[in-house]
Amino acid sequence: MNFKTLLFGILNLCFFQTKAQVYTSYFTGNSTDLEVQPKGGVCLMSGGSENDNAMRWFLEQANGGDIVVLRTSGSDGYNNYFFSELGVNVNSVETIVCNNALSGSDEYIISRISKAEGLWFAGGNQALYLSYWRNSEVLQTIQNRIDDGIIVGGISAGMAILGEHYFSAENGTITSNEALSQPFHPNLTLGSSDFLNIPFLENTITDTHYNNPDRRGRHSVFLSRLINENPLVKGIACDEHVAVCIDTNGIAKIFGDYPNYNDYAWFIRPNCSIANNSPEILSENAALTWSQNQEAISVYKVPANGNNTFNLNDWQTGTGGTWQFWFINNGQFESNEAPPINCGLSVSNNQTTILKVIWDDEQTFHFNTPVDKLQIFNSLGQKVPYSNEESGRYNLKKMGDFYFFQIEIEGKIEVLKVTHVF
Repeated sequence: MNFKTLLFGILNLCFFQTKAQVYTSYFTGNSTDLEVQPKGGVCLMSGGSENDNAMRWFLEQANGGDIVVLRTSGSDGYNNYFFSELGVNVNSVETIVCNNALSGSDEYIISRISKAEGLWFAGGNQALYLSYWRNSEVLQTIQNRIDDGIIVGGISAGMAILGEHYFSAENGTITSNEALSQPFHPNLTLGSSDFLNIPFLENTITDTHYNNPDRRGRHSVFLSRLINENPLVKGIACDEHVAVCIDTNGIAKIFGDYPNYNDYAWFIRPNCSIANNSPEILSENAALTWSQNQEAISVYKVPANGNNTFNLNDWQTGTGGTWQFWFINNGQFESNEAPPINCGLSVSNNQTTILKVIWDDEQTFHFNTPVDKLQIFNSLGQKVPYSNEESGRYNLKKMGDFYFFQIEIEGKIEVLKVTHVF
């Protein structure tokens, strides 16, 4: 055997070994694909351990179909749990452990995802999911299935990647104290609008394991970094063993073991009643200050008992919870009890009790009362340009079926979800 033949054989062997190591599959159930219409939704599970009732909800939303578990470490721990231990009928459960970035273009993985009625992202390291799949065929296939209405969910790192915005952890994790004292710490790595687009998680960044350790501080820093680019940014977080399950109508049900344990979910947004609500001090060389008279961040804290809910259509109505203000002074996180804040978010008739948007033609609209300031955003939270005529009319080139209008009147801010009527 000459040198060239030997070298060719070695290269071929390396290639096939690499391909063989792209993923490992563990399959349980019926190998014949079952095509059913899933019920959709999303399940956000913090970590620590799965909540059985939330997992039953997740499986029921798959409507008896096929479940694919995607993970970057571990093995088949979900297979029997999903297939037989929870008492919910599904056709099959397949766990695919992805080992490297080649998984992002693997034909088998793409094929299995394309036939799934439910996708579950396991825990581990979110930086691996992001680096393996960002801008990949696998990611596009996942997005296509989400658009088709499957149920999707994830735990810990798998939950962290489901919001439009995310903490990437590509340089490692970060504590609340580190983030509050240094908001631009090298480990505080954020991403936006380049991974998944899931209904009711637009403009949202999640955080997990909220009570162990306390992550309220670092989540607030995430928001402080994002708000200057996207005033609609919000947060969803869960204590350990807690899940937020969101149906296709935008109603989130909170699962946990409250009152046996102090299990809570948290719905977090910058206080919309404050004009120009942004951090007073946000700098690479100073601790964060975001106080706004101790009312910077408005939070709905919900006991996780399986019955309490929160409405993600308006981000202000829920059952069983209480409101808080969060604020930060010189890197010190604090919280107080608070009244509900009415953001005036309309999701149907383009109007509140006092303010209406009136379309004159396909590109021109006006308000029924003068406004002091207007910013327009699309569904991804990106600013949309417009022109303002002296007559009080505005020209807006159509770039979608609806927009978010952030309107300031006499120091009060109102946010409308405005449907383009033409």
